[in-house]
Amino acid sequence: MAVARPMSRMLGLLRSSARGCSSGAPVTQPSPTEPSRPATEELSRRREFLREHAAPFSAFLVDGFGRQHNYLRISLTEKCNLRCQYCMPEEGVPLTPKADLLTTEEILTLARLFVREGVDKIRLTGGEPLIRRDVVDIVAQLHQLEGLKTIGVTTNGINLARLLPSLQKAGLSALNVSLDTLVPAKFEFIARRKGFHKVMEGIHKAIELGYRPIKVNCVVMRGLNEDELLNFVALTEDHPLDVRFIEYMPFDGNKWNFKKMVSYKEMLDTIQQQWPEMEKLPEEKSSTAKAFRIPGFQGQISFITSMSEHFCGTCNRLRITADGNLKVCLFGNSEVSLRDHLRAGASEEELLTIIGAAVGRKKRQHAGMFNIAQMKNRPMILIGLFSTLQDSPPASPVISSWEPLPVPGRRPRPSPLTAALWKEHQHPQAPAVAWQWPGSGSPLRLYNSQADLDSTPTCLSPGTQAPATTSGPGATSDQLTHVDSEGRAAMVDVGWKPDTDREAVASAVVLLGPVAFELVQQNQLKKGDALGVAQLAGVQAAKLTSQLIPLCHHVALSHIQVQLRPDPARHAMVIRGSCRARGPTGVEMEALTSVTVAALTLYDMCKAVSRDIEIGEIKLISKTGGQRGDFHRP
Repeated sequence: MAVARPMSRMLGLLRSSARGCSSGAPVTQPSPTEPSRPATEELSRRREFLREHAAPFSAFLVDGFGRQHNYLRISLTEKCNLRCQYCMPEEGVPLTPKADLLTTEEILTLARLFVREGVDKIRLTGGEPLIRRDVVDIVAQLHQLEGLKTIGVTTNGINLARLLPSLQKAGLSALNVSLDTLVPAKFEFIARRKGFHKVMEGIHKAIELGYRPIKVNCVVMRGLNEDELLNFVALTEDHPLDVRFIEYMPFDGNKWNFKKMVSYKEMLDTIQQQWPEMEKLPEEKSSTAKAFRIPGFQGQISFITSMSEHFCGTCNRLRITADGNLKVCLFGNSEVSLRDHLRAGASEEELLTIIGAAVGRKKRQHAGMFNIAQMKNRPMILIGLFSTLQDSPPASPVISSWEPLPVPGRRPRPSPLTAALWKEHQHPQAPAVAWQWPGSGSPLRLYNSQADLDSTPTCLSPGTQAPATTSGPGATSDQLTHVDSEGRAAMVDVGWKPDTDREAVASAVVLLGPVAFELVQQNQLKKGDALGVAQLAGVQAAKLTSQLIPLCHHVALSHIQVQLRPDPARHAMVIRGSCRARGPTGVEMEALTSVTVAALTLYDMCKAVSRDIEIGEIKLISKTGGQRGDFHRP
């Protein structure tokens, strides 16, 4: 098969692109074999140091299948200066108000937290990340994070030539450029905007500055650009490019049609007919791409087979959207708002709890090519899609196994690990464990949220209290303990009581109904991770009990635990909360408040699905400590 267009003309595009410089200044064509040595040597030294000083990996970023998530994508903006047909509708998409987007400091706060827990690669995405004014400053501050080995960016290339020198100085070490055609008129048709020569100029600048390889992402669409496969491959002969052919994927807004998808095998067959000597390169365990090289060519080509042959089993990637939601799977519609928890004053421990719960619920693989097309998901522009597809693989090995969830209606039998978790003093290392079904290897996710507090949380404030009533050893049995001598409400004086160890356990049940129960269990609610949010709400409520119940004493809790367990027979979630403290008064109200607010939160997350939700069976299970002795419900 002959190349559709003379190869020399296509290669010349890289050399002639300097004429498209928006500044009008000429750009000198460097030799591709002469990279910027100081920059590449400094990056090599830094990577070697980080490899030798690697820290143990965090359990919060390991899912139920042993996959270590050391790779984070952060979307810096939802805006883009192109309107690519596969990415968003022509009229654009509704954008999140600026006040609801992550601030620079919030981005860096989350980045620091993830890097501290083991993330060693961050990729900045969009929208188009290079239209954010402080992108260079963000890269520079990320570069200072100890343990971060790679900082990458995925860009449409329009602003690349202008910004890349500054980005390289700031610490940018990896580069991906989206380019779906080598024909300027077709570029304008696909992107609905002009800019082809600016993109080519950006690729030229990256070669000049020594980036190796420069990954060029091409979404292949039948009837539009599949006839350019050979021309893209030809670019790798004399240039250090990794051209990555991406199977067309369905996202809300791109009017996905299965007939538009050109499969990996079809693309490979077309290319092998022209270059039968093409060799397959070894794949690393977490690679998203199948890579090939033609002998004698500087660059290589790769295939991203998200639709025809998924790579979920080795996925090590998490993403944060521009509005601060954590997505553990590109093709999943479940999200958890880290922004809301940050702005509510959540501690790092609380943030890690919610992150760990979300990661723990990650499925073994996405829904498959045909089911994905029917799923409701964000438009591609609001996710920062191409950060998913074009990244060098991590060093961490991963494990994968999964069975379908069991049929509702059978009572679960706890595994030994689950039984131990229900003991109030148990401290598992990961926030998610498996609830085992009889005769099945199918785990249901259980979520455990624990907070060990050395002292009173700084966010709590006892506030102004009414004068205490005289209620101590001399108080008579017929005296009202919560009113003063004039009949006004007052707190009991417990100052005379000795400090003792106190503990209380309470429970509640939320009857969700079959539809809401299934959505919660599958983590398919549009509002996001209902169980994780309910857990965190329960922990926060326990700490705020004295502010919610007027005459309840403020207690410095030393331990809080919230658990949610599915009860398929009733289509219900059973919530169990325990609180512990040392002081003069008990913690029954803290435990009861914890499970009640967790139940209300679960109701709020599910009310859009069904109004027929019942909250009940709120009760104290046990209490220990205090003068009146222990209590244990039969």
